[in-house]
Amino acid sequence: MKNQSGAIVILADGAFPQRQEHLDVLRNAEMILCCDGAADKLIAETGMIPDKIIGDLDSLSAEVKKLCPDKLVHITEQESNDLAKTFRFCRENDIFPTHLLGAAGGREDHLLGNLAQFAIFAKEFPALCLYTDRGHFHAFYGEAEYDDLLPGRQISFFTFDPLARLSVTGVKYPLDSLALPYWNSGTLNELTADRITVKSDTAAPVLIFFCDDLPKKI
Repeated sequence: MKNQSGAIVILADGAFPQRQEHLDVLRNAEMILCCDGAADKLIAETGMIPDKIIGDLDSLSAEVKKLCPDKLVHITEQESNDLAKTFRFCRENDIFPTHLLGAAGGREDHLLGNLAQFAIFAKEFPALCLYTDRGHFHAFYGEAEYDDLLPGRQISFFTFDPLARLSVTGVKYPLDSLALPYWNSGTLNELTADRITVKSDTAAPVLIFFCDDLPKKI
């Protein structure tokens, strides 16, 4: 993980980050935007006050509302989740987040919804990564290159269009214009180089998960 200082962080209301490097990102962040009840967790775990608390505020405690009245961005519509509302707030205010934390570790349907919103907004925020305690997701459209990778680590690919054909180099099982019709179709590949290139032939987003842990030998 690079550029820990000066990060612009969105903290979602899933499990609070546990990895030390993620906690360091929070402590050194230039700006922290909390999705609703994530503000309670941030204050309880670190004592830090977020720059903004965004959402319908139905999960935010009365104590934090009273503590941070000038930080609240109340968006009442119920057609999108709090993460989507936070992304739109960033777009409307020319804020470009770099780290999405706390999006995993809670309810599995919330994680899937957060991954979908992350992929949808990836074109507007290309520097953004979604970090979990086991790795991180990146999303791209069309073509992307990644370097400074660690060979031997596992990597997985997920396409939002089952007809999309993906080409990938630098992995144990290279993809050459291969369709991944199901979400399990591109999982558990392995990096063989410190740099990969990925190409998709459609306009739909592609999610990549980079695992931070070496696979266990059985």
